[in-house]
Amino acid sequence: MNYKFRTLFWYGFLLVASFSTLWACSPVPAQLDTASPEVEPTPSEKSSPQVVELRTLIPELLTDVRYATADNFTGQVLYESDSPYLVQEAAESLVVVQNELKSLGLQLLVFDGYRPLGVQKKMWEVFPDNRYVANPANGSRHNRGCAIDLTLADSTGKPLAMPTDYDDFTEKAHADYMNIPVQQIVNRALLKLVMEKHGFTGLRTEWWHFDFQGWRNYPLLDIPIPAKD
Repeated sequence: MNYKFRTLFWYGFLLVASFSTLWACSPVPAQLDTASPEVEPTPSEKSSPQVVELRTLIPELLTDVRYATADNFTGQVLYESDSPYLVQEAAESLVVVQNELKSLGLQLLVFDGYRPLGVQKKMWEVFPDNRYVANPANGSRHNRGCAIDLTLADSTGKPLAMPTDYDDFTEKAHADYMNIPVQQIVNRALLKLVMEKHGFTGLRTEWWHFDFQGWRNYPLLDIPIPAKD
């Protein structure tokens, strides 16, 4: 199966699936998932997970880590490095995602991964709305190294069209928002399909956010992201 046929197959499949979902949607809106529901630590919680730099496993990884600049919703530089991290298990699953996308002529573009708890507190001070920013009193999946914000790009590095820009705190950013161009629906569905195939679950209020399976078993972390030379 050549590249063009393979890509058309995937997009055609997702287009049909997207319209089927739209047709079947109930007029009663579903209750929104929050960015971080309260959860008690479990007895199986890992005591010392390894957080790894994603580029050590995916050297060609595209990134746009805006929290390493002032170009984000806080207006502050929150990270000393623009290199994202995840716990080892999640990072290894992301390698599989990247390899599958490359077979389709696509690749990942990462916005954020592991986030120190201290950074979460700064975000909450600016935007205390737990639909989009987790309350640091409970912690975030990002603070466990088990959440990643990302999108798709083509083989040249150009991002695919999505419903909104990153960190858009409006209803249009919700994963089930349908009043958008068909191509954006298809691209969003492809991202969700590939990520969920390999152990990640999307968040209702942010199309770009995915949690790694078993995130409850990882502790909250406040290890600073090391600065790059």
